[in-house]
Amino acid sequence: MEYDIKDPKLAAIGKRKIEWAEKFMPVLRLIRKRFRKEKPLKGVKMACCLHVTTETANLMITLKAGGAEPYLCASNPLSTQDDTAASLVRDFKVPVFAIRGESNKVYYDHINACLDPRPSITMDDGADLVSTLHSGRKSQAGDIIGGSEETTTGVIRLKAMEQKGVLLFPVLAVNDSSTKHFFDNRYGTGQSTIDGILRATNFLLAGSTFVVAGYGWCGRGVANRARGMGANVIVTEIDPLRALEAVMDGFQVMPMAKAAKIGDIFVTLTGNCEVVREEHFKAMKDGAIVANSGHFDVEIDLNKLRKIATNKRDIRPNVVEYTLKGGKRILILAEGRLVNLAAAEGHPAVVMDMSFANQSLGAEWMLKNGDKLKKKVYAIPEKLDKEIARLKLRSMGYAVDKLTPTQKHYQASWEIGT
Repeated sequence: MEYDIKDPKLAAIGKRKIEWAEKFMPVLRLIRKRFRKEKPLKGVKMACCLHVTTETANLMITLKAGGAEPYLCASNPLSTQDDTAASLVRDFKVPVFAIRGESNKVYYDHINACLDPRPSITMDDGADLVSTLHSGRKSQAGDIIGGSEETTTGVIRLKAMEQKGVLLFPVLAVNDSSTKHFFDNRYGTGQSTIDGILRATNFLLAGSTFVVAGYGWCGRGVANRARGMGANVIVTEIDPLRALEAVMDGFQVMPMAKAAKIGDIFVTLTGNCEVVREEHFKAMKDGAIVANSGHFDVEIDLNKLRKIATNKRDIRPNVVEYTLKGGKRILILAEGRLVNLAAAEGHPAVVMDMSFANQSLGAEWMLKNGDKLKKKVYAIPEKLDKEIARLKLRSMGYAVDKLTPTQKHYQASWEIGT
């Protein structure tokens, strides 16, 4: 078995961590139990470009239980847990191509290594794997039944490909399912982003001014978690509807140019580029902390910051201090990459349980239906979405009511009025 990881000797540590995460993933365990019996993915080669974490490891184990042959690479150079990668290779015989801190060249070499076996299903987080296939390996597109996409940024890229007519196979937008973005994006990103910032800085949030750029589901999550820890939260937005919602939720809303002057901590979660720019750096306080929790490292204009800085030094793990003319210091966390994965462990397993249930069931659904689909981006079927929610509730000890026959009749009728 070919693989490229940091050190196979880390496997024992990784296996314990994988087992720990599994305890909090009851829905995925139920799916794995059925997969092991039915083998719905038997013989299917899968190229998976995901964050190599303990939760992802449990997804790979589930796919293997269903009969699949998954090949795994990282979807971010700093998100790989090397001990998890080692355990997947040694203990579960999953080919992994991922090393924390890998160069950009190695990152794409690893993506290509997962495409070399000519997979028929893709599983992506950010769409780098799919874009690599479309840009340099189009001849393989005929082998692909379909794929899935985990995150907001990736879905945006894929929908752009669809609109331009260049998407070569159908893709499930896992991120758009309710059991993914309502929970993973809001509660997972909310908690793990704060976790990454605190691990990197040990900063006290209570009483601080905390600026959240973007009020999508991820931004909502971070803003609420920061407020819950006593921070005074400011939201910046380009969408008037989202900005209005933030105001109604009790947050201050203002342009970044104004927030830059008063913020202590800045977090970008927009999916766009150059959200924090030169003029913002120049307006910030001495010691301002700047982090990103969007998928790609383009939201903070680090190239411009490097040009205007007079000095740069590593001051703590995952913290780089840039000194500007006049002595003001700007602290950048995790190289501007995903702070929740680079400086912490990513989302808790409890919430990734639902996200990876979507991935598992999505792969099964795509295998059954891919040949009937157009080359478009599709939502996860509502039936699967609700089944995942039902299983999650059951695992937590909760149940919901059912409609009575009278209620069903009432909802189906138009005659009954005042």
